[in-house]
Amino acid sequence: MRILIVSFLSALFSGKWSVITMGMHWKQASPSSDFGVRRPNIVIITCDSFDGRLTFYPGNTTVALPFVNFMNSYGANFLNAYTNSPICCPSRAALWSGLFAHLTESWNNYKCLEKDYPTWMDVLKQHGYMTQMFGKLDYTSGHHSLSNRVEAWTRDVEFLLRQEGRPVAEVTGNQTTVRVMEKDWQNTDSASCWLRHAAVSQTQPFALYLGLNLPHPYPTPTMGEDFGSSTFLTSPYWLKKVSYDAVTIPTWLHLSDFHPVDYYSSYTKNCTSNFTEQEIRDIRAHYYAMCAETDAMLGEILSTLAETGLLQNTVIIFTSDHGELAMEHRQFYKMSMYEGSSHIPFIMMGPNIKGGQQISSLVSLVDVYPTLLDISGIPLSKNLSGFSLLPLLSQRSQEETPPEKEHPDWIFSEFHGSDVNASTYMLRIGKWKYITYDDGYSMPAQLFDLSSDPDELKNMAAAFPDIRDAMDKKLHLVVNYTAVSTSVHQYNKQQFISWKESLGQNYSTVIANLRWHQDWQNDPQKYEHDIEMWLKGKS
Repeated sequence: MRILIVSFLSALFSGKWSVITMGMHWKQASPSSDFGVRRPNIVIITCDSFDGRLTFYPGNTTVALPFVNFMNSYGANFLNAYTNSPICCPSRAALWSGLFAHLTESWNNYKCLEKDYPTWMDVLKQHGYMTQMFGKLDYTSGHHSLSNRVEAWTRDVEFLLRQEGRPVAEVTGNQTTVRVMEKDWQNTDSASCWLRHAAVSQTQPFALYLGLNLPHPYPTPTMGEDFGSSTFLTSPYWLKKVSYDAVTIPTWLHLSDFHPVDYYSSYTKNCTSNFTEQEIRDIRAHYYAMCAETDAMLGEILSTLAETGLLQNTVIIFTSDHGELAMEHRQFYKMSMYEGSSHIPFIMMGPNIKGGQQISSLVSLVDVYPTLLDISGIPLSKNLSGFSLLPLLSQRSQEETPPEKEHPDWIFSEFHGSDVNASTYMLRIGKWKYITYDDGYSMPAQLFDLSSDPDELKNMAAAFPDIRDAMDKKLHLVVNYTAVSTSVHQYNKQQFISWKESLGQNYSTVIANLRWHQDWQNDPQKYEHDIEMWLKGKS
């Protein structure tokens, strides 16, 4: 069935749409002229934890992703797209607000945007778009588990506790089990139904957002309150889409050579014990299979757009909130600036977007907001951290793009949540990736040459001090990271004190039964003492 759909779409595009788009060029910066008199529809599909490197060579030799490949053929793939914060809620806050996480104080999965924060969807609606959202949004404050927020608040405490379940690979169903993540499929069905029965009958343009939970790992019930999410679950049907022999075993440094933050992350993620090569390969293969299921949901939306005739005037964006380490650097999950965690997919397809483009410019999620307004011909009414991607898509000359709209040659990402014991800041320029922590002095910085060391195993900060210092200087122009780190320290302590006081006599029982309960209950008095020492400290 999936092959038939891909063949159908290919036939459609190789015929009528290719005639429509062939030879068209951008003439000026005005979106109204770029997309014609009628403004295009907009569909954004945002998944969770999708490693962007899988959408182009060599990652796509490991797993069959026919609909991602279809978008590559008929759209533009931004090869160097990054999250602005490698964790669910803050990354999505950046996508919806167009602002870096520290500017909206989106510190962790609990503290993000207020419920009434104006987003690009609100702006589109105000300017005549019919809007609809399905599935995972996750950009406002007050969500996620109690464990998650307490772990983020207490990351300055001098203790090490396993906060996640040991990552495992599990199989469910049989060779015919397609719908493993049923909730995502239901949301995809709802989006498809809306396109067929609501959007198709409208004369006004529409904007549809679909948020998927896949390929995020599944909950691990043994971890207690609201569980962890360390189970890579799929079915034999999707495992058949993975070339198991092509699944690589990542190189690990010895634990004694780990950066201090990496060691903390690996420990809290329950990854410092021994893993066999079979375990690692299975986890990675199952993750890729989960990506294949995600791709099929993308295919359902593309097929619906094609079958309803909406595809020819619709801009589609496929992206993710962040990536997934899948046992690279002896970690799973995200919360890291390494490529597996921070590199995201970003593919655009639609009218007047030339197919087969591979764009190497550095882009990030904050670029979504200004890009959508540019597409729809709506002027920006406020300053944003991001820039429209249309000049990169159209290859407009510098003379045609005003200097204030030129996309910068760098991207910035930050992290302030759980499983990492210091605020983290990343700047990438060209082949160089620079990572620094907290105040810039208490933890050693990292510098990677991604052209010669794509696996990020050789920290070049000491070998190239001039480049390290230049990158740090540039980072300081983007963000006063010392001041931001201080604000996060203060926020964490204040939030924890308020929460502790609200529990009264129940405090000891509640804190002992969070996700770290397996370690905590071995010596609860010690860990409570460690917290009290932190609360009495100056930071």
